[in-house]
This record gives sequence, C-alpha cells and structure tokens, in this order.
Amino acid sequence: MKFINPYVFAVATLLMVSCSSKKETLSLKDAYKNDFYIGTALSADQIQGKNTKEDSLIKKEFNAITAENIMKSMFVHPQKDKYNFTLADKYVAYGEKNKMFIHGHTLIWHSQLAPWMEKIKDSTEMKAFMKDHITTIVSKYKGRIGSWDVVNEALNEDGTLRKSVFLNTLGEQYLVDAFKLAAKADPKVDLYYNDYNIEDPAKRAGAIALIKKIKAAGGKVDGVGIQGHWRLASPSIEEIEKSILEYSALGIKVAFTELDITVLPNPWDLKGADVNQNFEGSEKMNPYPKALPDSIQNKLAERYASIFKLFLKHKDKISRVTFWGVHDGQSWLNDWPIKGRTNYPLPFDAQLKHKKAYDSILQLKAKKE
Repeated sequence: MKFINPYVFAVATLLMVSCSSKKETLSLKDAYKNDFYIGTALSADQIQGKNTKEDSLIKKEFNAITAENIMKSMFVHPQKDKYNFTLADKYVAYGEKNKMFIHGHTLIWHSQLAPWMEKIKDSTEMKAFMKDHITTIVSKYKGRIGSWDVVNEALNEDGTLRKSVFLNTLGEQYLVDAFKLAAKADPKVDLYYNDYNIEDPAKRAGAIALIKKIKAAGGKVDGVGIQGHWRLASPSIEEIEKSILEYSALGIKVAFTELDITVLPNPWDLKGADVNQNFEGSEKMNPYPKALPDSIQNKLAERYASIFKLFLKHKDKISRVTFWGVHDGQSWLNDWPIKGRTNYPLPFDAQLKHKKAYDSILQLKAKKE
C-alpha cells in the first residue's frame, strides 16, 4: 500500500474545497465588477422581498437595480395633488441596504401616465406639471439615486419625434426642459435618454440629433440608455458596435438598460400577416409552451456570449448592463405582443436556475482570466 503524506493530503483537500467554493459563489456582478454594473429590473414583490429565493438570487448576482414599474407616473403621481412614494421608498432602501447602484425609471414618458396627465391640453399647465413632477421626485431622492431616465421613448422608428401629449402641448422644448429641471433638482445625478431600437440606423440618427439638440440648448445629458429588447439574429453585432461608438463620440456614457432576447417568432416578421390578427392560442406563435429545446438554448447562449464579448471590448464606454427581469417567469415578453405565450429571454429560468446563457456570459471572463 502506497503511503500518503497527511500534510499533502490536507492541503490538496483544502485547495479542492476552495476551488469548489469559489466556483459556487461566482456571480455575474463579481465576474464583471471591474467592467460595468450588472443590473436587473425589480417587480413590486421583489422590492418587498416577498420571495426569499428570488431575493437571494438578486443579492448574489446583481449590483444595480431598476424599478420595473413602480416609479412610472401612474403609480408615483396618481393624482394632480397626490404622490405615492410608498414602494419607491422601499425600492431605494432596498438598493441602499444591499449596496447597489440605484437607477430611477422614468420621469417623462408618454405611456403609463396617470389619466389626469393625458388630459392636459394647455402649455402653461403642462409646464407646471413637468416642473412639479420632476422637481418633486428627483429632489426627494437627491444623493440616493445614481441615475435617471429623464425622457423615455420620445422617438418614432424613423427617428422623428413621437406625437405625445408632451410634444403636442410644448413642442420640442419639453425635451430640453425635462433635462434642465432634473439637473436643477439634483446637479450630481447622471441623466439619461432611454429608448428601444436606437441601435437601428434611422432611429439612432434621430437619437443622436435629439441628444445634440438638448445639449446645445443647455440641457445636461450624461448618457444614453439602449434598451436592448433584441432577438436571436438581430440586431447585428456590427450595428450594436456602431451605436456604442457613435453615442460615445457625443461625450456621454452608454448603458444597456432593459436587456432580454426573445426566442419566439414575432408577428411583425411574418410576410403578408396582418399585425392585428389574433394569434392567441396559435402553436406557431407559441412553439415552446413547456420547455426550451437544447438547440434554442444553445443559440441563446451563443447570442448572449457574442453580445457580452462586444460589451467587454468597449467596457470603457459602458456604464451598466441591466437585464429586464430577474428570471424568465417574470419577463414581460411572456405576454407581448401576444398574450399567453411562454418566452425564455433571460439567463435564469422560471425556477431560478441558471441557463446555458448564464454560463456563456461567465465563461467569457474565465477565458480572459
């Protein structure tokens, strides 16, 4: 029988335990801690810590948070003379307690407005609303929230300005006013313009022109938020890279603010299909009702790997990468644009287990190190 030195055996055992422990405790936020924040969007239940397993996952994996809904106008300012900061306060406290970067979403947006806001027709009344709304909210969390989406989704797909209640009453000036008001309420907070599809050439050109106009008129714009609601094959890595470079050239930060990747067919991509057609219950539109096949899991993992590889290449320009939801079961894509579908767009599945997509993101760092 071969003699085993007990000292050597003990050291080897300790090393194995240490390596195993390190592997188990590795997280997205730890892997990318020297590159950019890794964030997630929190639901009202998650802000309140109602699910302990979800809460543990959030604290382990993420170091930045965005409120999925509760800071939008209809929730935080339901009546002209009434604000409701109950959940917003809990959200900010949650981030502070867990030493996370806290992002405010969103101040001026045409959607999810309180009904009384949609009825504003007069420019004087709209100016008064914007001043009160932005000043009250930003001032309340001054020094506690790290960045704000000041204006959200102000552009059409061709890069022109969306006809919203704000544009209709104030014209383009509302964009400048919004950023000036936010900067006055908290001069140190980072202010972002946030939108989807602004990596597409026409809309990107519109966003660049918009940001330049706001800055030229004295508005403070610190960054652009590219939402990143993407697909398995588009947009191309080349267009995403062009966007990072062109926005960064404006002297602003680039954040990817609502990242998720749909694996389901999009009704708008179907040639000859009526977009208004009712696809509910259609097997073609809901091909994976119970589980995602390995072939698609692999495609999703490859897509996330290529995206994060690009992010690492330009990490000096990127401030934050935030996933729009903690896990698949929470994703808004399960019900949009067709209700009742099951989608799988995030690195964690509905049971909170990490997917191949998660491993592909982590492995990029392992290769580098």
